[in-house]
Amino acid sequence: MVSITIHDHSFHSTTKCFVVRCNHSNVQDIDEKSNSLWFPPLKATKRVILVRHGQSTWNAEGRIQGSSDFSVLTKKGESQAEISRQMLAGDNFDACFASPLARSKKTAEIIWGPRQPPIIPEFDLREIDLYSFQGLLKAEGKARFGSAFHQWQVDPVNFVIDDHYPVRELWDRARNCWTKILGHDSRSVLVVAHNAVNQALVATAIGLEAEYFRTLLQSNCGVSVLDFTPRPEGDSPHICLNRLNQTPGSPVAGGKSGGREASKQIILVCNGSTQRNTEDGFIFSGDQPLNMLGVIQSQKSAELLLDLKVSSIISSPNKSCIETAVTISQVQEAADCLGADSVPRYVEMKQAENLNIETIFKQSKTDVSSFPPFQPGWLNKVEDDSRTTLWDQSGKAWQSLLDEISDESKSGEVIVAVCHPAIHIGLMAHCLNLTKEWLGSFHLDAGSVSVLDFPDGPKGRGVIRCINYTAHLGRWSIPITRPTVDVQQF
Repeated sequence: MVSITIHDHSFHSTTKCFVVRCNHSNVQDIDEKSNSLWFPPLKATKRVILVRHGQSTWNAEGRIQGSSDFSVLTKKGESQAEISRQMLAGDNFDACFASPLARSKKTAEIIWGPRQPPIIPEFDLREIDLYSFQGLLKAEGKARFGSAFHQWQVDPVNFVIDDHYPVRELWDRARNCWTKILGHDSRSVLVVAHNAVNQALVATAIGLEAEYFRTLLQSNCGVSVLDFTPRPEGDSPHICLNRLNQTPGSPVAGGKSGGREASKQIILVCNGSTQRNTEDGFIFSGDQPLNMLGVIQSQKSAELLLDLKVSSIISSPNKSCIETAVTISQVQEAADCLGADSVPRYVEMKQAENLNIETIFKQSKTDVSSFPPFQPGWLNKVEDDSRTTLWDQSGKAWQSLLDEISDESKSGEVIVAVCHPAIHIGLMAHCLNLTKEWLGSFHLDAGSVSVLDFPDGPKGRGVIRCINYTAHLGRWSIPITRPTVDVQQF
């Protein structure tokens, strides 16, 4: 361990000394089965819920916070924390870890409420250490540091300040946090921390390196869920990102993406429920129309997207997907009479065979009808040939979607894709430039919405704004902290 000095250029000129564990090795032990950092075997499933703190005074000012501790929650931030408390009120957490910084500590106290045991302060959960940048307005950082500030914006993994690589240090620290969180004797853990460190926790859990910084968005009081499932053979657990950035407000209602405006968006809408998959729990239920629950889910998704001007909707030729797409289109084109727009909208409708899932699994040798419905990581149970076909087909679909938003003269273009969760998982993995081995690392529910931003246009890197958002479904939403599906003790 080494002692470092962190300068806080703020209204209160001061210096803080911290002790930071630095691991300079860039070589990570990656588990080939899950593509994630190796974790010790678990005896039972574990769910970890990550929450970013609410809006702080320095968030509102546009001031660089880093690991400084002069910023506190605004009234809006306290309100956001209260909404998150209500979202998580029904969960029986076994433990709560929190950053000791005031903005995160207060958020944790609001969400944790009267629960026992006491909140566990964890210094490694503090926000990224940004040294001389801390306390500066962004314009001041640009003026004072020039090229270094530019590198922080465009190439953060190689950003250097005061002889430190902050993002690389953060990734090392996140790995250290996981050993403490998973080492705790608990089944359901709440973790309240910050934007950058929560990004690093999500990324390191599923095996993404520091190059993915600013790719997995964390909004104020956004909730992310990770499921850790033990393997019978005693290997490192399977890890699945069950939900990313479930926000107190609408995930499509604007806001910046990684500090920049999103010039293009692709919205992934999972088709609603059908009679067969509701009754039997089949993951693949044939070409079925929506049942009443599915109709409601499609209407709720259409209502959520009314805040956006959708350019085109591309759907699988599957009946339930077409019905979902038509509902979204009808609501978009009625935006004027619904009070959401002053003029009628026109939405182009298309069908794409490469979004169709049924042909892939009709040829599968695995009896997919015996699969429990949408368990986290269920795609890992599908035979390799079928997963390869799914991967190749979703890759073609991804390229088609990028072609749809390729006209850079059309700023703010929004494309909606409606299909089965398996294809959407493939699309997200392609967006992140992953391989088919990551298909089991993401989870989606029927009727959910996921949002992909392109702040640098379609040729740039996509940013995942949210995954598996279901709050718009109202009383039919999927609880954020529903019990883990596997309760067997190994």
